[in-house]
Amino acid sequence: METGEKTLEQQPPQNDDASVVVTALDLTSYQLHDLDSVELPSSLTELDLTANRLSKLDQRISLLTQLKKLSLRQNLFDDSGVEPLCHWDNLSGLEELILRDNKLANIPDVSIFKSLFVFDVSFNEISSASGLSKLCNKLKELYVSKNEITKIEEIEHLHELQILELGSNKLRVMENLETLVNLQELWLGRNRIKTVNLCGLQCIKKLSLQSNRLTCMKGFEECVALEELYLSHNGISKMEGLSGLVNLRVLDVSSNKLTSIDDIEKLTRLEDLWLNDNQIASLESMAEKVSGSREKLTTLYLEHNPCAKSPSYTATLREIFPNIQQIDSQVFA
Repeated sequence: METGEKTLEQQPPQNDDASVVVTALDLTSYQLHDLDSVELPSSLTELDLTANRLSKLDQRISLLTQLKKLSLRQNLFDDSGVEPLCHWDNLSGLEELILRDNKLANIPDVSIFKSLFVFDVSFNEISSASGLSKLCNKLKELYVSKNEITKIEEIEHLHELQILELGSNKLRVMENLETLVNLQELWLGRNRIKTVNLCGLQCIKKLSLQSNRLTCMKGFEECVALEELYLSHNGISKMEGLSGLVNLRVLDVSSNKLTSIDDIEKLTRLEDLWLNDNQIASLESMAEKVSGSREKLTTLYLEHNPCAKSPSYTATLREIFPNIQQIDSQVFA
């Protein structure tokens, strides 16, 4: 039994006091095959059915006219199982719909949800972004990670989008992002992308391209709002295009092919720097290369580089960075 999983003997909560208005019902991990034994008060605004055995929707959900958040995460829903949602007009005010970790093969038609802010279909078996065009243009967070999608498309109308998660798919090209002018977080790790193309976007604060096929760092130069940049597990051989990223706080270029530290001396806000598992030979001139962030840097990973074999490795780094709190796995009080 997984930690936190409720036993079959445990009954879902019931509302015995008629005077109490129930607005949220959490049925996480009850291993329910259906909701026959569950009362669904008409006052519900949140219904969480995460980690059950559901494959069909209870018709009574369609009567919850005040529902704002619905989570069907980690169940057994396939396309036909969630299809009734597309016709339940009483739920048109839904703001958050979570279908993560099911058996969906397609993006469901959620066009009736005109106030949807959060939509999550990650960890399914979806092979195409077809259907995303029907999402309401008020959407702020879209999660489609861990599927089989090969192309970024049908998202041009999502002008209010702030978070886009497309990690662990089969994407090869960064495209069709131009109109996402409010996008602040873009997660594209574990794809097959070779070239950075942010399509002119300059407002992104968090960007992940971990575990792709990048060989250079060009393409970030105009992203002056960037605060966190994750590029580990690629084939990058040179640090470049970073000097203008004056707001950068976290930089992860671990597990690449770097032989030196470059182009970050002007970054005065850098707090976390991950350079482990590269080919950096020496700590010589380190102080100069990181001059802008010497006082600010608190976390540094350099292990599994030739320079980490130096007997004075830790002492040298602590001398360079007076406020360092962690070097590799070693934490300082």
